[in-house]
Order: sequence, then C-alpha cells, then structure tokens
Amino acid sequence: MVKAIQTEKAPAAIGPYSQAIQAGDFVYVSGQIPIDPKSGEIVDGIASQTKQVLENLKAILTEAESDFSQVVKFTIYLASMDHFAEVNEIYGSFLTEPYPARATVEVSRLPKDVLVEMDVIAYTK
Repeated sequence: MVKAIQTEKAPAAIGPYSQAIQAGDFVYVSGQIPIDPKSGEIVDGIASQTKQVLENLKAILTEAESDFSQVVKFTIYLASMDHFAEVNEIYGSFLTEPYPARATVEVSRLPKDVLVEMDVIAYTK
C-alpha cells in the first residue's frame, strides 16, 4: 500500500511529486530545500539553510508518525564541499545514536540555487 504524506508545516512540493510517500513500513521523504513554510522564502546562509532543511524533514516525518530516530538513510546534497564541516555539525545536533547511513555529495546546482538539500528514508514501525 502506498500513501502520500502531506503537511503544511513543510514547504509544498514545487513540482509533480509528494513531500513523502509511505510504502509499507517505510517512508521516503523527497529532497527538502531551505524554504521557510510560513513565509515561502529561502533562508540565508549555510547554517540557517541546514537547520531549515532539517526542520522541514522533521515536520514531514512527524506527519508520517516517525522521527529522526527512525531514519535509516540520509542523503545530503551540497553546492560546495567547503560547507561540509558546518553542515555535519548541525546535522549531528538533530540526531542520536545509532546514526543512520548517509551519503554526502557535492552537486553542480540545486533547485532555486540553495546551498543544501537533503532527503531521507525512515522505518515507521
């Protein structure tokens, strides 16, 4: 069974996709960028952008009745690996052990020219 997950506490999808899809015991959260869902604006700076992305992911996971402790895989997309250490520190402050599996990659460009995007896969049982 596949179910779309939608919350107003995270930015609406900016294309033909769902914020997340629950499939069986897993929820697959689409890539989140640092849009403040209240204002619809992109926040400034790598620290603020990283925190906003994580808050957006948290809101979607909450709607799916899950949280970061249930995340099994993170993917982090960075516009520049120069931001890796700062993103890693903020990312770590949102998590507890055991930490999820993770990939971090530098990409040539992200939607709306943001500095960071993340997606997750979480177990829901």
